[in-house]
Amino acid sequence: MEPSATPASSPAAFAPPSGFRLLPGFLDAEAQRHMAAAILAVLEQAPGYHATMPKTGKPMSVAMSNAGRFGWYSDREQGYRYIERHPVTGRPWPAIPEPVLDVWRAAAGFGHEPECCLINLYRDAAKMGLHQDRDEADFSAPVVSISLGDEALFRLGGTTRRDPTRSFRLASGDVLVLGGASRLAFHGIDRVLPGTSRLIPGGGRINLTLRRVTRP
Repeated sequence: MEPSATPASSPAAFAPPSGFRLLPGFLDAEAQRHMAAAILAVLEQAPGYHATMPKTGKPMSVAMSNAGRFGWYSDREQGYRYIERHPVTGRPWPAIPEPVLDVWRAAAGFGHEPECCLINLYRDAAKMGLHQDRDEADFSAPVVSISLGDEALFRLGGTTRRDPTRSFRLASGDVLVLGGASRLAFHGIDRVLPGTSRLIPGGGRINLTLRRVTRP
């Protein structure tokens, strides 16, 4: 998604929407290695692809894949949506690895399992502009985000593009929860800080975003 031009606010002027939780160091080094290995195995079955922007067809800089019943996808013709098969291989998405589900169960505070684990692979100058996660049928479930690999500058705003924003530095093993009022908060990745981790072969950052897609 294209980066937004929304300016950052000073930390003193910014209050995160209710339901936002940052859980630094949620995964220790061993748990990070175990999860990264599980995700790399998923990527062998479901290789990364570059979704494209609606209308313009411009490729996104972040490589993506998915695990679970549904996978998030976008193209010029039909826009943002969830699909049940890999857009290139045509195969169903692999199952969400158990270590990833364990994070959801511990952090989400929701009585139903996630249906999608969006895998975003950031390399080089890849970034993600401010956006809302609103392609799901029900917003009662939170979005749970797991960081692996290089550190990143994460930007959080409010529920409109004009709201003030603030950036947070995310490290490998950190977990974010967007629930309650923050479920529809605008958020994005300003940039990744290369060389801050050796976890991902070839460098870079993997972000896992766990979501419910249908109503429970």
